[in-house]
Amino acid sequence: MANEVLKQIFQEMQPQLVSVNPNSIMDALFSKKALSSDDYYELSEVSVSRDRCRKMLSRLHVSPHPQAFIHLRLALLDEYSWIVNQIDKKLPSLASQLQQLHLGQSTDGKPLYEIIGSFFNTYQNLTGRVW
Repeated sequence: MANEVLKQIFQEMQPQLVSVNPNSIMDALFSKKALSSDDYYELSEVSVSRDRCRKMLSRLHVSPHPQAFIHLRLALLDEYSWIVNQIDKKLPSLASQLQQLHLGQSTDGKPLYEIIGSFFNTYQNLTGRVW
């Protein structure tokens, strides 16, 4: 669930993210197997940094890796902490939207309070902050 939450946030933040230099991020994602060797090679061939970043984000959106966006957030932490701060600020907003749902059950049969609890645990694990 954490990866899907971050995936949504990263998609919303695409305009800010394309200004990131993807080189060091690509290395981190490749080392975690969030980008394949084919992805890495193809991205390296793109000469314009913004275009390489767009293509990298596009690749991550279709990546089968279960933690691709978690690793992306971690890769951004050192050089782009301001982006990570913006991401983390969006997490409570998303949790608030979940709390406002008045459905009794999720599609997989789990009660909504379990899903929200799982989200809060994910938030704490990603940010190191207690809700």
